[in-house]
Amino acid sequence: MSASNEPQFLDTNILIYAFDISTGRKHEIAKALYKKLLIDNQGCTSLQILQEFFVSAVYKSPRKMGILEARTIIENLSAWPVHRPFACDILAAIDLGARYQISFWDALVIRSAQQSGCKILWSEDLGHEQEYDGVLVRNPFAE
Repeated sequence: MSASNEPQFLDTNILIYAFDISTGRKHEIAKALYKKLLIDNQGCTSLQILQEFFVSAVYKSPRKMGILEARTIIENLSAWPVHRPFACDILAAIDLGARYQISFWDALVIRSAQQSGCKILWSEDLGHEQEYDGVLVRNPFAE
């Protein structure tokens, strides 16, 4: 994992793994990454990630989380810098998605990472070591 002291952005899937003990090895790796970013005060997130986390954790995950548990986690995550997209971010995400041929939602995550000053985006969904306009995607399970 990265030794950088700069802010780093966690995608929804990494957060889900960090709190879902049923995911075995992925849980251990994601939990360690989450704790490191928490201890080092390096974590960043966005409204999109908080929303996706809630819906995924409570309604979609194999081990469904209770609403109050998910709410507490989101409350804790909201202590991190939280990017709140504006219309200009939506437009930039549209352009990113078209340029890199990725989904709008992935492009919006990248845009939020950029706007948060993050050079590293931890995600399982995007290509490991792929760089998008100054944001490097790292898959913690590929290392």
